[in-house]
Amino acid sequence: MLTRTRQDIIAGALLGTLVGDALGLPREGLSRVRARRLFGGAPLRHRLVLGRGLGSDDTEHACMTGQALLAAPEDEADFARSLAWRLRGWLLTLPPGVGWATLRAIMKLWCGFPPEHSGIASAGNGPVMRAPLLGVCLAHQPERLGAFVRASTRLTHREPRAEEGALLVARAAAQAALHGASELDASAVLRELQDAAVTPDFREALGTVRAHLERGASCEEFAATLGLERGVTGYVMHTVPVALYVWLRHPRDFQRAVEEVVLLGGDSDTTGAIVGGLAGATVGAGGIPTEWLSGLAEWPRSVRWMESLAERLARQFPGGEAAEHTGPLPLFWPGLWVRNLGLLGVVLAHGFRRLLPPYGRAL
Repeated sequence: MLTRTRQDIIAGALLGTLVGDALGLPREGLSRVRARRLFGGAPLRHRLVLGRGLGSDDTEHACMTGQALLAAPEDEADFARSLAWRLRGWLLTLPPGVGWATLRAIMKLWCGFPPEHSGIASAGNGPVMRAPLLGVCLAHQPERLGAFVRASTRLTHREPRAEEGALLVARAAAQAALHGASELDASAVLRELQDAAVTPDFREALGTVRAHLERGASCEEFAATLGLERGVTGYVMHTVPVALYVWLRHPRDFQRAVEEVVLLGGDSDTTGAIVGGLAGATVGAGGIPTEWLSGLAEWPRSVRWMESLAERLARQFPGGEAAEHTGPLPLFWPGLWVRNLGLLGVVLAHGFRRLLPPYGRAL
């Protein structure tokens, strides 16, 4: 097995997020049965437009997190301020998909609220989008990881469960980065996450994850235990346990993990992005199917651009070696308006398509 480099690990997390996001986006908001009738089952392929895939806000948040880490790698308050300005600018590019809590938080930022007071009392999964990359980059600095996750979360969400869910995913990503596919022990990772859990809700949820893993339950069976037969919701107490379960059940198989979580339906772009980030960090960029990468039409945050971002992050967060301060990666910002306008048209077309048969029966 090839030795993973820091760049390969970080690129795996970024590109895994993009691939999972793009595969899940056409099915976003659909029930498991309805999505399967419209788009089929495994093996998955890009179905957004002309056999190509595009990412959504999940990928954009991961990239903005990486840029903010490059701009302010040493201090979580400076990191939060940098990420806050990136979120303000991102909203001006008119992204087609913005979570309701995230939208209100950014509006508060534009009204002058500081990053530490802009968050909304919501337990949505917005902060979890940004967590895998934080975990991978700060895997060798666990004492700082909690502070950066807290700063990232409170920008948009101030509900304690949102913060804890993001921290659990970040810790999982750190373990993926440290151990890789050859050394990762799913049981050991789960024990660490259970030890780190603070709220009774998450302790109970992780106990359910452990019980189902031990008896080899399928991902569909686990989702049904949480009452998610029709699809995974955007509630952090649903998103995080499901994402962790799918990843821990298939930690060495990127394709299987992403396919299984996307096929659960619901908020499939976000669950696909989170599991893709975790699985990508585990197997590295080289473990992501080439046909899924070559089928992406993302721009200006292209695959090549994200690989360059990973290269800079690897120099800034080398893992036990002297860091090289590189600064953020240049991005052609005007291209984001063109990209988002095109994506809006595609999303509207998919919305009209969903009005037509075949229809899925309620489960």
